[in-house]
Amino acid sequence: MTPREVLALCREREIKAVDLRFMDFPGMQKHFTVPMQALTEESFEDGFGFDGSSIRGWKAINEADMLLIPVPESAMVDPFMQSTLALYCNIHDPVTGEEYAKDPRNVARKAENYMKSTGLADAAFFGIEAEFFLFDGVRFEQNEHEGYYHIDSSEGQWNRGREGAAGNAGYSIRYKEGYFPVPPADTLQDIRTEMMLTLMDCGVEVESQHHEVASGGQCEIDMKYQPLVNMADNLLLYKYVVKNVAARHGKTATFMPKPIWNDNGSGMHIHLSLWKNDEPLFAGSGYAGLSPVAMYAMGGILKHAPALLAFCSPTTNSYKRLVPGFEAPVNLAYSSQNRSAAIRIPVYSPSPAKKRFEFRCPDPSSNGYLAVSAMLMAALDGIQNKIDPGPPLDKDIYDMQADELETVAKTPRSLEESLNALRDDHEFLLRGDVFTEDVIDTWIWYKTEHEVEALRARPHPFEFAMYYDV
Repeated sequence: MTPREVLALCREREIKAVDLRFMDFPGMQKHFTVPMQALTEESFEDGFGFDGSSIRGWKAINEADMLLIPVPESAMVDPFMQSTLALYCNIHDPVTGEEYAKDPRNVARKAENYMKSTGLADAAFFGIEAEFFLFDGVRFEQNEHEGYYHIDSSEGQWNRGREGAAGNAGYSIRYKEGYFPVPPADTLQDIRTEMMLTLMDCGVEVESQHHEVASGGQCEIDMKYQPLVNMADNLLLYKYVVKNVAARHGKTATFMPKPIWNDNGSGMHIHLSLWKNDEPLFAGSGYAGLSPVAMYAMGGILKHAPALLAFCSPTTNSYKRLVPGFEAPVNLAYSSQNRSAAIRIPVYSPSPAKKRFEFRCPDPSSNGYLAVSAMLMAALDGIQNKIDPGPPLDKDIYDMQADELETVAKTPRSLEESLNALRDDHEFLLRGDVFTEDVIDTWIWYKTEHEVEALRARPHPFEFAMYYDV
């Protein structure tokens, strides 16, 4: 849409409020609302001022003023709020007018522009599969004298024997057996369909929805691939729709990677294909029908994977998902079939247009703009430097000998390891001024101070089970 078309839509739909939305640095959506009368054609150039010092990881208190510039093509009538139009915004410096380097959406825009400037490709298409859990309720607390969490799910295996449980008809899903059951075992079919249809009403193309592997209400809705910035915008909307539809039904949705111990965690598998002059660059006659360009792109991602995970698996909880035995992609290798490999090449179709690969390490706690931007930069580095991804990992890892497994690189075991890898390996992210040194330094500082050290300082509930009677 143009600004004029946005204003026409507002008149047509009798819009009374305009919600201005953006993403903070760690990855939470933020917003504030202005009356419809405040939105003019000039607003799409002049923007709206706000205090950036209260946004995590951004401005200091003595340099707080920032500017939101609405993006007209992102206009959407909010399906949950009354008479409200939602607009995504880019963040600018009000003094210089320059794009703010720590605005995740601006990082994504620069990544696309850098790709085009290299001449290697003119389009990068991303498809994101973000998994999530729907619970009936959750309770948790952490303070000086207690620390616990409790998950309520009538669908969960752990409630099968509870007397008086709501809806307890014996159809609870067993651990690791939740893939594709039909109702009544799948109690979430109608809710997921409502989420799917709401996304479609908001302009997001959806391919499918289904129950996922884990017990307790794990779900997935697959969005159709889009260019980088569009896909990251859609992921932001995806989370918003999932959480609000869940709330409408008295449930709670979480994109936390590993809320349930001893069952599958939630991943965010990211599919990538590069194109130039409307021709797919990943189709060829090599392994799994891939081209040398695709192989080099995989080589770049595998080489930089430990550093990439600082953005793609960016929480301490992420590394409770990245453990063997739960279809988790802990092996830094590629395969056309093996889902324990970090990169999988789908072989559903021989069509050149559908040739792509899937990076399986990311999870939905990610800031989507930063995750896909970092992934693209690693792929471009692989192509530029012809990085060999090595041999595929096509064997069943459970049949491999210990000495064979030792030769396969593994994902980092903690967020701290990934942050250290990012500190040592981030030159590829700085090209084209996509990520800046300040962005990298601030990310490492924030994640270390507010997550790694915060968790390290607190007793864990399981420590009481292990050590209370020492």
